[in-house]
Amino acid sequence: MEILKHIIFYLFVAMTIGSACVVVFHRRIIYSAFALLGTFFGVAALYLYLCADFLAASQVLIYVGGILTLIIFGVFLTAKITSLDIPQQTHQRFIALVPAALLGAGLVGMIYGTDWKGLPPLSSPPVTGGEAAFAAGGAQPTAKGLGRLLLTDYLVPFEVASMLLLAALVGAMRLARFYRRED
Repeated sequence: MEILKHIIFYLFVAMTIGSACVVVFHRRIIYSAFALLGTFFGVAALYLYLCADFLAASQVLIYVGGILTLIIFGVFLTAKITSLDIPQQTHQRFIALVPAALLGAGLVGMIYGTDWKGLPPLSSPPVTGGEAAFAAGGAQPTAKGLGRLLLTDYLVPFEVASMLLLAALVGAMRLARFYRRED
């Protein structure tokens, strides 16, 4: 059973990395937009694998339901959808390589510096009480408590974020129509 969990985990990792590579390296923007769907679902599956149910639901609702839909509408609203190629020219790649290498070295250092064997397994029984359960390492569903906070204490920032996304949608539509007139 443990091997099956590892196989599923590595399948989701492969799906996420593979579709992310398609997003970055494919020349057609429509294929990149649809590959982004696979990346978002792969990340959401990894969140579920780590017992972060609220993050997984947020990933699907916000990124797949909102932002990816916006990107695909933006792509479809462009006039030259069939012949639109993304230029694959990168500038100053050697300068960008330095911070990327530093970040990668930092991540590898954190991975090797973490005491993974000292962490409790995810399948350990949960302890009642929020902070006590977190301190004990027991994974509990968090969606109910976070949803309550979003609709009570953090309602105003939540609505401001939704208005910002709506403004981005309207702005994207306006820009798409502006470029269509120029063609």
